[in-house]
Amino acid sequence: MRYCACAIRGTQILPFNSIPNRQGSREEDKNWKQKTRRSEQSGEKRKREITTVTSYGYPPYFLSVKERRVKMNQCVHGMIYLAVLVAFAACDAPPVPLDDIVFEKTFVPEQCVRAVKVGDYVRYHYNGMFPDGKKFDSSYDRSSTYNVYVGKKQLIEGMDRALVGMCVNERRLVKIPPQLAYGKEGYGDVIPSDAILHFDVLLLDVWNPDDGVQMKTYYTPENCSRKVEVSDYVRYHYNGTLLDGTLFDSSHTRMRTYDTYVGIGWLIAGMDQGLLGMCVGEKRIITMPPSLGYGSNGDGSDIPQQASLVFDVVLLDLHNPKDGVSIINQDIPQHCHRKSVAGDFIRYHYNGSLLDGTFFDSSYSRNRTYDTYVGKGYVIGGMDEGLIGVCIGEKRRIIIPPHLGYGEEGTGTKIPGSAVLVFDIHIIDFHNPSDTVVITTNYKPEVCETLAKKGDFVKYHYNASLMDGSFIDSTYNYGKTYNIVLGANQVVPGMEEGLKEMCVGERRHLVIPPHLGYGERGVDGEVPASAVLIFDIEMIEMEAGLPDGYMFIWNEDVSADLFTEMDADKDLQVLASEFSDYILRQVNEGKGRLAPGFDAYRIIENMFSNQDRNGDGKITEDEFKLKADETTHDEL
Repeated sequence: MRYCACAIRGTQILPFNSIPNRQGSREEDKNWKQKTRRSEQSGEKRKREITTVTSYGYPPYFLSVKERRVKMNQCVHGMIYLAVLVAFAACDAPPVPLDDIVFEKTFVPEQCVRAVKVGDYVRYHYNGMFPDGKKFDSSYDRSSTYNVYVGKKQLIEGMDRALVGMCVNERRLVKIPPQLAYGKEGYGDVIPSDAILHFDVLLLDVWNPDDGVQMKTYYTPENCSRKVEVSDYVRYHYNGTLLDGTLFDSSHTRMRTYDTYVGIGWLIAGMDQGLLGMCVGEKRIITMPPSLGYGSNGDGSDIPQQASLVFDVVLLDLHNPKDGVSIINQDIPQHCHRKSVAGDFIRYHYNGSLLDGTFFDSSYSRNRTYDTYVGKGYVIGGMDEGLIGVCIGEKRRIIIPPHLGYGEEGTGTKIPGSAVLVFDIHIIDFHNPSDTVVITTNYKPEVCETLAKKGDFVKYHYNASLMDGSFIDSTYNYGKTYNIVLGANQVVPGMEEGLKEMCVGERRHLVIPPHLGYGERGVDGEVPASAVLIFDIEMIEMEAGLPDGYMFIWNEDVSADLFTEMDADKDLQVLASEFSDYILRQVNEGKGRLAPGFDAYRIIENMFSNQDRNGDGKITEDEFKLKADETTHDEL
């Protein structure tokens, strides 16, 4: 026997064994009734409403179990009889036309933010076929979507109905009877009279003329001190897609931000509106209808006509051409005796980042400060301005707009064009080239008469540090004093200045600028270049020096037979050993003094060399002269 499927008014003819045998209890009847109702309300895919009635038109659950069985048997026999008649009459005949459209959802997206309504404008692809599968039309063949308003009689009535309720990316298989398609007239040579049409439809876009820009923020930074306003200049990354998710552009693929003014017509209207109110670091999705995008023409390449646009945007930077330098998050030390002015030389540490927090540079990573003059154009304008008025030890954040930074071009690979710069700085020290040693006396003994002067041999303790308190050195760590001769260039000029006119027991605090300290080079591994030095010193001991220009003096009158006394072997010449023994004997007997703080043998060697005028290693009586007789040598 050949089987044919015939649709009669949407009622499916069921085989005999598919009708339930209802002999159960009332509770079972109730359950059967509920299942039947759920089946009637079901909208699941690929299911049709199953309507089962008795020969009298009553639903079976209104009858008793016994009556129901009788009626059902009558119904089944009647349906079998009817099926046989239909099979003979219609199996080889053309399909009976549908009364209404029938559609099957072959794909439904997980999310459906919006469904098509009457009056919406849609873009969709389709394949048009006859029931036998023969294709009569396809938008894919034209490589363009079909774009039309829904419910405004711009489509055949069946398609107008079929599109209502669809979601973007939903796919439907639609069957349209001829009376809701091209009817008896058909359509030229393409669609014959009374043709049932099948359409495989994929919805790609939907919008309404009343639509505006839709914005959905899915990430907001914790701190948002400023939001985008009209005339601001912004830098942002974006992914641009059509409403169905098709990517048409992305700044990420170009590895550079999109930079533009907002609200002055440099952007499509939807983006101009969608960026307003954003914070740096914020992420939002901006959806706009074609009227606020590229309109009825598209962009000529990747954006089709009448396309809704979706931009996934992250804002990285924001400034206004009227912006100046901003200084925030100041941490000012309790004691600030001096603030920087133009012309000062400053040493500071910094961390540099973009406005979105992207790191680009740090002095800490190089383990040395950035050293520069302030207010002389040695640094970018914004930093020149931001470093004025700082205290030593102060920390502050300096926000610099691009016109006071690196401008439209940026610099290197890490600072892009038109980037706002953020510097977190820590002032280590500063000075002015005109600065002198700052001397503060912390303690002075009541009796302080003998004061240190040039040539004196002094012994003192010190603690040395930088302006930020960083330790450099201390004599206390060695358990001994530091000993020098004042004026002999044995210490930096600033220390020479600080030790002058001190008395034993006095304590001083010295601030020494680098040009009176270790200068631009510093001391490798100990004192940074151009560092201001802090010394806390205490005078421990002092020995008076000799008059300026002398390395040895007599404490009493000089012997008239000086040469004879030196010539121990009486050979009329004085050797170096004879000379040295004699001078040391005079010092030990208190008759003479060597300059304190120097090596005695080195002094005596120099004295002998000055007397040995011909350099033959001995002094004759003709060569021997006193200091009083020679002004250009350190003789006796």
